[in-house]
Amino acid sequence: MRARIYKPAKTAMQSGQAKTKQWVLDYAPETAREIDPLMGWTSSDDTQRQVRLRFDTCEAAETYARENGIEVEVQPEQIRKPNIRPGGYGDNFSTTRKGPWTH
Repeated sequence: MRARIYKPAKTAMQSGQAKTKQWVLDYAPETAREIDPLMGWTSSDDTQRQVRLRFDTCEAAETYARENGIEVEVQPEQIRKPNIRPGGYGDNFSTTRKGPWTH
């Protein structure tokens, strides 16, 4: 059984840091997906693909994998610089704003 351990980055639809604090252990797919001839849906016999384990630290995830005999690949953490504006969101509606606010 193979798996990867990584710390997820925030999605493009998020402005906050939700679901980016924990480390995730995802299992690699064992079998390929198949197309159902009747409905055209994709399916798989691999139930491990549905399992996603979350850990507070990378070391805890590695310890879990070692104790359960799981071969893991650890991906380094991608650190993003926070985008913090001095005025914040309220600055968009400030009366001292120099330019017009548009979408």
